[in-house]
Order: sequence, then structure tokens, then C-alpha cells
Amino acid sequence: MLFRRSRDVVGVRGPDAETYLQGQLSQDVVALADDTSAWSFLLQPTGRVDAWLRITRRGEGDYLLDVDGGFGGAVQERLGRFLLRTDCVIEPLDWDVTTVLGTEEAVAPAGGMVVVLDFAGFTAVDLLGPAGSHPEPTDGVGTWEAERIRAGMPAMGSEIDGNTIPNATGQVERSVSFTKGCYTGQELVARIDSRTAGAPMRLVRISGTGAAPPAGADLRVEGDVVGTITSVVGTDNGFMALGYRKRSVLEVTAAEAHWEGGRESVVLRAA
Repeated sequence: MLFRRSRDVVGVRGPDAETYLQGQLSQDVVALADDTSAWSFLLQPTGRVDAWLRITRRGEGDYLLDVDGGFGGAVQERLGRFLLRTDCVIEPLDWDVTTVLGTEEAVAPAGGMVVVLDFAGFTAVDLLGPAGSHPEPTDGVGTWEAERIRAGMPAMGSEIDGNTIPNATGQVERSVSFTKGCYTGQELVARIDSRTAGAPMRLVRISGTGAAPPAGADLRVEGDVVGTITSVVGTDNGFMALGYRKRSVLEVTAAEAHWEGGRESVVLRAA
């Protein structure tokens, strides 16, 4: 399967690029070897999320940041906000991202690279490269959305926005270094991680065999609202979805989705 994913790519280049990104991203940028990637949060000073993205080191002082489509401008603006007396350039790139799902061998686009899609539930690589240099996709955006939801992968604009706490997304382990030193927004992440209770809301996978609820539907347990559905896709025998639930019902596996004009029984499991 080949999916042309909606991703924006931002380039960060220059002698100070590594040092600057190390102080802005939650991931340990210095630890990246050439041609390797890692997930990272770009946070507000308050610790809430500006973006969840992937950083790839192409070489010394040369990095790519790819993020869900429509959010590249926000990443560029946020990084540019603190770019004072720093010798690096932050610019949007006219690049595409194509996902190759499965075990078939992938060839890098001309001028681009192959990056492992490092996320539980996927055996896949991403092709990053200039627009027009990619193979034609064989599957549509809707098919990718189903794969994303099945794997429990959050998306900007759906599961992640400017009010999201990183610890709620289930992505801290793969996206945050607790040994790298200071970066913008780290206090909130570290404080919640140190608590036994964790974040007040947690990402959850949801499924059902009836009518698919809309995004925004409530999750209820014994009549109480305990969460919200954020993304939904239909399946052959019902639907699957992502959402958030309160930590008070982390062990609960049965709930109801409620929306105007409908309700359905759903099964909950950790994302």
C-alpha cells in the first residue's frame, strides 16, 4: 500500500540549528545520528502542545521537521518567535510524504530520503522528498485515516490542539527525553510524568458494531460524561475511533457514545 499523506515539511539549517532545536524540542536532538528520525513535541512555554512532529537529521546543521498538513506554518512561526541572534534558517519546503505500508523495499525519491515510520502497529517507511519525485499512491487518504486510528496515532487538529497536554496523548515515551536538559515547556511534562495519577485525560481507542458516532460525541459511563470522541472511521462491521477519557475510568472497557439523535455502545481500550 502507498499513501500520499498530508504532511508539511519544514527545513532548519545552519551552524546553530542543532543547538537551537535542542532548546525548543522535547526530543534529544543532539543524540540523533545522520539519516535518523524521532518524534518530538514543540511546546508552548506553558507546556501545552504547539505541534507533535517528527525531526530528521540529514547531516550536520541540516534538519527536516514534518508535521500534519496545515500545521507547517504554525511550526515555522513558533520556532521563529525565539530565533534571536541564532545562525540558522527556518523555511517551508515543497516536499511530500508518501507512506509505504508493508515489507516491500522502498526507494528514496530523487533528492529525498527513506524514513522508518517508527510507531507501534506499523510495518512501514515514509518517503520524504521534493514534490513530483514520488511514486503514485495506490490507496487514498481515507485508507490511511483508518490505519492511523487503528494504530492509535493522534493527529494535529483532531487529537492534538493548543490545549492538549503532552502526557494525555500517550506519546511522551517516544517523543520526550528526560535527560537532555532544558527546553521550552518542559516543566509541565516533567511534573505530570512524576505523578502516579498522570494526566487527567488519556487517549483511548474506541470501537463499536453499530452506527458510527460523529467526532465530538460524548463518551458516557453510567450516565456520566467521561470523555469525547475525536476521530471516527467506518469499518466493515461498525466503526473505530480515537478519543479521550478521564483517568477515573482508565480500567473501564464498556461505555456509550452519545450525540444529538443517537447513541451506541462502544468498547474502550488504551491507545
